[in-house]
Amino acid sequence: MTDKVKEFLAFHRKREYRKTRRTIDFEKIEPEDLNMWPATVMKQVSEAEDLRLYPQDIFGFNRSVANLPDLKGFHMGNITPDYPFALKFGLGGMTNELRRLKSVNPDKAAFYDGAIAGFEALEKLAARQADEAEKQGNTRLADGIRAILSRPPHDYYEALLTQRAMTYLLRVVRMDHVTMGRFDKYMYPFFLKSLEEGATKDELLEMTELYFISLNLDTDIYSGIQQGDNGQSLVLGGRTKESEDIFNDLSEIVLCASEELCLIDPKINVRVNKNTPLSRYERCTRLTAKGLGFPQYSNDDVVIKGLTDLGYDYDDAVEYTMAACWEFIVPYVAYDIVNIRTMNFPKAVRQATIDDLKNCKDFEEFFACANKQVDAQFAEHIEIAKEHAAREIYPNPVACAFITPCREKGIDRINGGAKYNNYGLHGLGIAPAVDALAAIKTRVFEEKSITKDDLIAALEANFEGWGELRSLLLSSPKMGNNEDVTNDIAVRLMDHFASVVNGTPNGKKGAIWRAGTGGSMDYVYMARGVGATADGRKADEPYPSSFSPSIGVKANGLISVISSFTKPHLVKTVNGGPLTIEIHETVFNHPDGIPKVAMLVQNFIRLGGHQLQLNAIAREKLLDAQAHPENYPDLIVRVWGWSGYFNELDLCFQNQIISRTEYGI
Repeated sequence: MTDKVKEFLAFHRKREYRKTRRTIDFEKIEPEDLNMWPATVMKQVSEAEDLRLYPQDIFGFNRSVANLPDLKGFHMGNITPDYPFALKFGLGGMTNELRRLKSVNPDKAAFYDGAIAGFEALEKLAARQADEAEKQGNTRLADGIRAILSRPPHDYYEALLTQRAMTYLLRVVRMDHVTMGRFDKYMYPFFLKSLEEGATKDELLEMTELYFISLNLDTDIYSGIQQGDNGQSLVLGGRTKESEDIFNDLSEIVLCASEELCLIDPKINVRVNKNTPLSRYERCTRLTAKGLGFPQYSNDDVVIKGLTDLGYDYDDAVEYTMAACWEFIVPYVAYDIVNIRTMNFPKAVRQATIDDLKNCKDFEEFFACANKQVDAQFAEHIEIAKEHAAREIYPNPVACAFITPCREKGIDRINGGAKYNNYGLHGLGIAPAVDALAAIKTRVFEEKSITKDDLIAALEANFEGWGELRSLLLSSPKMGNNEDVTNDIAVRLMDHFASVVNGTPNGKKGAIWRAGTGGSMDYVYMARGVGATADGRKADEPYPSSFSPSIGVKANGLISVISSFTKPHLVKTVNGGPLTIEIHETVFNHPDGIPKVAMLVQNFIRLGGHQLQLNAIAREKLLDAQAHPENYPDLIVRVWGWSGYFNELDLCFQNQIISRTEYGI
């Protein structure tokens, strides 16, 4: 790490700059044409900025305004914008291209005028930023901005600067989760150009680190459920449509930068497959050992097939990236709403238990009742999603200019301008639902050690006075122990879920629903309204994060967990949702710790796992951080599909992370 990087990083870590932001009482302006509203907001905010620069800051475009004007229903998120568009034309060139497209599609003038107005506001801001940079002696930034205002970016620095300006614009016009996509693919030609013109890899590493620090400066005012949930997800590696592996020198630089900086952004995802060499897993595990909660792994062999089975063209599916957390999205051409609703599996099983168990003669009959509850929930989600679609009336041509077909046709995403408009349904609490079903199968129907009436009474009493019965439930088979009973139930439950959801029309032309295995923040929030369940969980207790063993389950080791969680047909649930595993941080201190973890990840991929994230944590450290937060200002944890600072999380999420099972190797 160079002195420049150390100085900029130290400045960021002090966080003093956050105190100097201003809150603006923006004038409420409501243009007659809704297409102009996002551009008007961009104009208001950009004119209010005082264009501050920080020590060793060569990228600028920092927020000095703490708030944004109201944009009602204009919000968008969880897409990978068309970065090649920005990198092909530069800041000024993008505006000119929009004017050209307007001339080709004059009947879509309202869309293009709205987009052009937003881009013109960005150009004016950029020109002011260049002047301010020159005034402060930052000639590199001044020259870089003026270059990309007049022509396309030429080298790696100018490409990064273009992206920085573009994402500033998108944040202001309410693209709440601006993902970074396949960074080592679209940035690689510019990286090579800089090398060709004499830059060293060390210099480009320094530049990458300075850029990554700049991505962290405003994360506290990005929109998210918690601080850190800001969508800055970056993808490395993966195949091309010709099946070539794109992992390259820039991929390695990104890993080095993340490893040295130890910041929450960007969140690193690595695309792998059954042929990925062990050496790459070992390299990535060195980053895991830093305790950042990433990289997250995604399996090309499963995901690409899963997306094509859902109707995505192969050329689009092979370019898949991750949304803010872990949902699989197609970049540039799609406006899929990948987290529109959440299936609450433990609630479905509990409802079947309360309503139907008494009348079921065997487990198969009861299992069918549980599936009917899943069906009923999905029917409710369909109706609620229709209401959501009916409220989606606010166009955002500035943001939609970065969705290729919207830009080319002059049609906003609310009018079907994107190529894909699918909905994703999360699959929340799969493990506790499987555990509850397994307990009912073994204890009620096979052993008959618990009667139906007693189980229902115990659940309704939240186990008060039913301690012995609860102990039987807690000691029943659990998903993660690689037992036939739970493996079989998991496969069947998830197959049914996928068969009901996948391909169901969502009401938009040619668009469908798709099933997943995650649950984002709802593993805390949606668990609160669910009473006691037959796995032994008490009312309101959190579910596990994403696709993971139930809280408190002591599985028979990591190999057992991986074996269990790769048994389901995960190619059918590629809305996303990773197996999440906590490994005690001391594992990585052993000489064979990193190779063993790397082999574990490789085995997960080869067994057909779709997605995996590892969290290197120590419960004793987290407890001390709760008691003495001032001693841990930079302690990072994986929350659900993103990493954040432990002390910035709500207490309910801190406690859930502390309660997770830590594994050794």
